Amino acid sequence: MNGPRDGALPWMPALFVVIWSTGFIVARYGMPHAPPMGFLAWRFALSVLLFAAWVGWSRAAWPQDRRQLLHLAVLGLLIQAGYLGGVWSAVKLGLGAGTTALIVGLQPVLTALWVARASRTPQPVAPLQWLGLALGFGGLLLVVGDKLGAGEITPANLALCVLALLAITAGTLYQKRFVGPCDVRIANLVQLAAAFAVTLPLALLETEPVRLVPELAGAMLWSVFGLTLGGSSLLYLLIRRGAATHVASLMYLVPPCTALMAWLMFGEPLSPAMLAGLGATAVGVALVVRAPLPQAAAQRIGGR
Repeated sequence: MNGPRDGALPWMPALFVVIWSTGFIVARYGMPHAPPMGFLAWRFALSVLLFAAWVGWSRAAWPQDRRQLLHLAVLGLLIQAGYLGGVWSAVKLGLGAGTTALIVGLQPVLTALWVARASRTPQPVAPLQWLGLALGFGGLLLVVGDKLGAGEITPANLALCVLALLAITAGTLYQKRFVGPCDVRIANLVQLAAAFAVTLPLALLETEPVRLVPELAGAMLWSVFGLTLGGSSLLYLLIRRGAATHVASLMYLVPPCTALMAWLMFGEPLSPAMLAGLGATAVGVALVVRAPLPQAAAQRIGGR
């Protein structure tokens, strides 16, 4: 396909990474005014309405194999309800946006190593990848140790963030194993509906009210239109143009990008330990995901 739209292609992966990074910022921005499950339930409900309208208008083709709908629902529980629920709950309990992005940013490392070692034909981990693994976890420990000293990290918010990391990793592996090719609009609609079905009962158990203030409205609008609808549309265009692997190669830039945004918007400190840890982790993730199955890392980008 030729035309002016293709001229924007070199910018699209970087734009997608920036949008992905804002997910952590939105959580930090909206959480003072709503409980996490309550916010996500509203977000999922509005997103379902938008995607349902999009699917109906475009007459998108549903999967011929109905089992794919079940697989998509499980995927939604993992990468929508599990991942986002863990991230938003961790931020609600005081974990900074930059630290949250750093922890869950290790997902490509876990995914690539699992695929390399657990496949039918296990692939050896190259020395550079072991170095990347050491750098990634070393950078994470550096940041976590610094934040523990500052009182930002608690056992509860750290556990929730690790839960989010495990959920998005499991979702990526599940998608690779069970989910076949499907229209991205249908895939998002089913995933979001499943996430809403799980999140709504949890939201009803929360006692904190949702306060309709401008900050919350802005966070909700960006979450629905910018992240869920806009991000998914960008991903759809990138995959159609064969650029999904470029997105994967840029994902290690998300934690530094998020940390910079959090510093500019919320004054989250960028201490020397934080900067060193971010740099080490970014290099480490880049080394690990560069060789083994980079497409597996690319498949994580569907649950924002």
